[in-house]
Amino acid sequence: MDEASIIRREAGLVQGLSRAQIVMMGLGGSIGTGLFMGSGIAIGYAGPAVMISYAIAAFAAMAIIFSLSEMAVMHPAAGSFGVYAEVYLNPWAGFVARYTYWMAEVVAVGGEAVAAGLYMTYWFPAIPVWAWSVGFAAILVWVNTRAVKNFGTFEYWFAMIKVTAIVGFIILGAAAIFGVGQPAVGFHNLVGLPGGFMPHGFKGVWMAVLVGIFSFVGVELIAVTSGETPDPTKTIPIALRSMAFRLALFYLLALTIVVAIIPWTQTGAKVVAESPFVRIFAHTGVAYAAGIMNFVVLTAALSSMNSNIYLCSRMLFSLGRGGYAPRVLGKLSVTGAPTTGVLVSGTGILAAAAVSKVTPLAYNYLFGIALFGMLFVWMIILASHLAFRRRHRAEDLPVRAPFFPWLQIAGLVLLAAVLITMGLDTQFWNVSWIVGVPWLALVSLAYWVWKRRVAVTARAEG
Repeated sequence: MDEASIIRREAGLVQGLSRAQIVMMGLGGSIGTGLFMGSGIAIGYAGPAVMISYAIAAFAAMAIIFSLSEMAVMHPAAGSFGVYAEVYLNPWAGFVARYTYWMAEVVAVGGEAVAAGLYMTYWFPAIPVWAWSVGFAAILVWVNTRAVKNFGTFEYWFAMIKVTAIVGFIILGAAAIFGVGQPAVGFHNLVGLPGGFMPHGFKGVWMAVLVGIFSFVGVELIAVTSGETPDPTKTIPIALRSMAFRLALFYLLALTIVVAIIPWTQTGAKVVAESPFVRIFAHTGVAYAAGIMNFVVLTAALSSMNSNIYLCSRMLFSLGRGGYAPRVLGKLSVTGAPTTGVLVSGTGILAAAAVSKVTPLAYNYLFGIALFGMLFVWMIILASHLAFRRRHRAEDLPVRAPFFPWLQIAGLVLLAAVLITMGLDTQFWNVSWIVGVPWLALVSLAYWVWKRRVAVTARAEG
């Protein structure tokens, strides 16, 4: 099948998303509970030098964003990077990338559903976590079966709450550091504590990069929306660049404020139970800081669930249209949504949530697929872009990525180094290799079985 035919097969989605909605969707997909609740883990690794760690992670995210902006403008499609891998690398890469990404997102959303249920027990301790998890999942699955414009509106306001909280946090934190209306905290905690700015050396900085990389996962969402945008040539590159700049700024400023106000020696595993955001809001005199922050992290979890259900359904839609999954997954409802894909994804999410609640050890292995899968897909994106440029001259492209091909090559080297580090770690990250490699082998086997069946069917019909 030629390039144009592969892109055309995903036509039919309603182009109902505005630029503002797309930018907020990108921010919403990337700013999750990891920043609000889990950033202390990265600080525990690197100390104040966590700022360097997140700058390195942001570099990798920028490489993904610039590569996707070129390809999404040329080929707006719901399958996005999966389609580009199929077209510019080979069908196996497209097959594995989409299924792996779908599984990774299902696991992530399942975890967020349980987290949302836990946050609700702050106000309603008598209601079981599973009831909230199932209820939220059902509501957001329903939202995703409506017209995409309605989905975009939901996600816009979900993301707006998170962005407002971060901006407020940055303003209050800066006021505390410089002594606006209160004694100045200053920057003593950045360099004046035992170990100085980089207490655990570059090893600590590098381990925090692993946390940072996964904080930026979600930037690829905007490229997936390209098939549902009225004018992708203008909207997608502007939205991607705007989102990338804001995301990097939010993360770096927020983390700088955290390590300036809270001594890094008070972070690490402890901060998982107490968000550094809560501590700083309380430090600056904000009333009901814990309740406000609980609302924000609840919104963050729901926003991530909402946007990731969208991603899951579009991956299945793309696979269905390509004949790599049951054709019914490629059908659209009267609202223009791939409803079957949404429902199948919702079932997978509930299963992942149940596993995470009932048997955490099994969920850790599912989460390992998500960790490995996200890095694998990012590497596929960069490899696809390098192949894309071999077929298209730079002067013919509506949008050009800067620093090509060095940015993509550096991104691939960085991601490969992160993946190798995960495999060598014996405390937590190596689970990604323990289950990630067998997962790739299993999906690859499924691809070859599918390919053989298609060949047999073609011979029988011929």
